[in-house]
Amino acid sequence: MLDQIRTFLEGLRGDAPEAPDSRNPDVAAVALFFHVIGADGIVDEVESEKLKELIVAEYGVSGAALRRLIEAGEQADREAVDLYAFTSVLNRALEPEAKVHFVGLLWTLAYADGHRHELEDHVVWRIADLMGVSNRDRVLARQRALAAAGIEDSGDPD
Repeated sequence: MLDQIRTFLEGLRGDAPEAPDSRNPDVAAVALFFHVIGADGIVDEVESEKLKELIVAEYGVSGAALRRLIEAGEQADREAVDLYAFTSVLNRALEPEAKVHFVGLLWTLAYADGHRHELEDHVVWRIADLMGVSNRDRVLARQRALAAAGIEDSGDPD
């Protein structure tokens, strides 16, 4: 009887879609990318394309591997209850300079659509804070991203 129950439960587990491994630093990073571009409630084509370009450039993946990473990151972001689950993974995986670089990537995505939105600003600020990136480094990364996007800086919102 117990064997039948065990077999039944294993069958259920085998049919269920595999959950993304948010303990994987790449999945955690992509989940945060999705969280930033979706913060304003709109993910347009420009942001989606910038996300793909950034992942290809930073992680060196393409084709099926790119699609799997994007799907895993998007699913992990949808299922997340907080940002800490992702930032804690990245804190263990990244050196301080790499954390600053990562925050710069977040700013690049936040401004990919050519607009500065306070919700995206806030999400990046929160992620930077959770990753221990100093205010100075965060602001400098933001200014570089604003300049690269051609958006005028109206001052630090925080």
